[in-house]
Order: sequence, then structure tokens, then C-alpha cells
Amino acid sequence: MKKLLLITSLIFSLVFLSSCSDKKVVVPDKVKTVPIVTKLPSTIKDYFSYGENSEYIYEGKGNEYASYNVFVDYLTENRVQLRTDNGGTEVVKVLENKDGKLTMLLSRAESYYRENLTQSPSNKEEILLKEPLIKGTTWTLSDNRKRYISNVDVYVTTPLGKYKTIEVTTENKEGKNLDYYAPNVGLVKTAFVIKDGDEITSSLSKIEKDKALTQTVKFYYPNAVEDKLYFVNKQLSFKTNDITKIIFETAFKDLPKGDLGKVLGPNVKIKSLYLNKDNTVYVDFTKELVSEMNAGSGFEGMILQCITNTLGAYYGVDKVYITIEGSPYSSGHIIMKKGESFTVDYKNSIELK
Repeated sequence: MKKLLLITSLIFSLVFLSSCSDKKVVVPDKVKTVPIVTKLPSTIKDYFSYGENSEYIYEGKGNEYASYNVFVDYLTENRVQLRTDNGGTEVVKVLENKDGKLTMLLSRAESYYRENLTQSPSNKEEILLKEPLIKGTTWTLSDNRKRYISNVDVYVTTPLGKYKTIEVTTENKEGKNLDYYAPNVGLVKTAFVIKDGDEITSSLSKIEKDKALTQTVKFYYPNAVEDKLYFVNKQLSFKTNDITKIIFETAFKDLPKGDLGKVLGPNVKIKSLYLNKDNTVYVDFTKELVSEMNAGSGFEGMILQCITNTLGAYYGVDKVYITIEGSPYSSGHIIMKKGESFTVDYKNSIELK
């Protein structure tokens, strides 16, 4: 009898559930639907996290140059120009995130001047990180060094904090390099492990926001009374993506106190400014450079020498090619031939006290 009642009850339950299948079921307020979250694989973009006006400070151990600062000079959607200063030299590098690879396109040592190189031809392509971002992904560099993702989800502690990172190993004759990348930050630590057991490390210790790059630049101005050039050290501030020619144009027009003549008139614009591959600075002015000068040949020569000395010193060269609206410099007193440049000369220059 009990068995019959059990079967009857089961049939009744099935019929009841079937009859309710076409009706709207009211879920009590206390019952919440939990979405199913599927973890997507990491991409290079997760680690390409450089911020405008940011300075990354690394603390070094094992070598006097292991400590360094990195400033973001220029930043586009998929390229960044970084300036590294270790106290001994400054190196500019351009990195690109494209086609599943983080590639260093350019590296230029002893680069103390500021110029946008993000679109310059590559001089040293080197893949830093490659998808898929899983253990075992391997690639060979142009000099036959082997680089690979040696581990994932590696916890690394730096002076700034603890990060879960991807570990990238580069093998070489002297030992191996270990680079650790954290999502939303980028490179947080590097370690050079020498075969004899010594280790040189650089670890992220601070990220400073809203920071400008400051450079000390000598600006030269003419003194017609003494027939000399005076220079003054100016502190120029550059934020990410600032245009160097505009900063210089403004600084030239900021005349120091004293019996000094102006170098640029109020309406003069610098149309272009760059260091050419022939190791000469090329600077192009608007026509107002000549029309607003109002100077005799001697004073005009001093003004041109001030421009030459200022730009030559900043870029570290001794030749400056000055043009007006794209044509060789020409005025009523001085006429330059195509390709003829001005030469840096500091002999008649003294510091303004």
C-alpha cells in the first residue's frame, strides 16, 4: 500500500511540474542569479599600460647603474617613447604593441635632447613580449638569443608592492635576464643572473603622476653695446606629447633682465625643428624672423649666432641649418646657399650673472 502511495505521489508531482512549464515562474526576491564569468586570456594590451606625464622610478641592486628613472616622452594608441636616465646616460626607446607582440623598434643612447621618434625608421627591432601569454611561448632574437615566457602567475615583491606577473627569460652567454610584467603596470622588475651566481636587479619603487620632464638649456642673447653674447640657463618643462619647437619658441621670446637684445620677434614661429641624420640641426622659421629683426648686419649676425649656439648646444652638434619658409636664410645683409649651415661658436659668449 505504501509503495502504491509513493508511486501515486511521484506521478502527481511530475504532472504538476509539467503543467507549470508553460507558465511564468516567480523567483523570490532573495534568490539572485549569479552570472557565469569566463576568464579571457591576457593580451599585450593588458601590459602596455604607460600613462601620460608619468615617471617610473626603479631601485637597483648589484650595480651603480641599476637604479634608473623612466619618463614617457610621447604616447600614441599603440606606441610609446620612453626616456631612461640611470645617472650616467639617457637612452630613448620606442615600443610598439602590434600583432600580438610588444616590440622595441628603436633604441638611441646618449639622447639628451627631446624629439618625437615614434614614427622614425626602426634601428633595432627586438620582441620583448609575445602572445600567447602562456608558459612556453618562445622566440629567437636577431642576435640568436633565445627568449621565452618561462612562467606565469609569478608573484614578485618590489618596493612599491606585490604583483602577479609574467616571467620572461632571455638566455645569453654570461647568464640570463629575467623580466617581470604585471597587468595594468608593465615592467615591474628585471634581474640579470650571472653564471657565477651574482645578480643585478632593478625593481619598481615609485610611479609619479602628473610629472613633467625638466631639462636645463643654455639660451643665448645678443648684447650690442658690449658686442658679446650672453647665455642664461633656463629650466624647460616638457609634458608627454609636448612639441619641442613650441617650448623653444616660447623660451627664446622670454627675454632675461639686462641690456640684451631679443632673438625672436613677437610674431615669429618655428615651423620645424629636428636633428637630421647628417648630424646637423634643421630649423625652419616663418618670414617674421627677418621682417621683425630690424637690425644691421653686425647685430643680425649676433642674433643668428645666438640661435645657432642655443640649438647646437641642446642637440650636441656644431652645425645648424636655418631656413625661412623652407628656403635658405636670406636677408638684405646675409644670404646663405642651399645646404649651407651656421657653425656653433662659443668664443664670444659669457654667462649672465
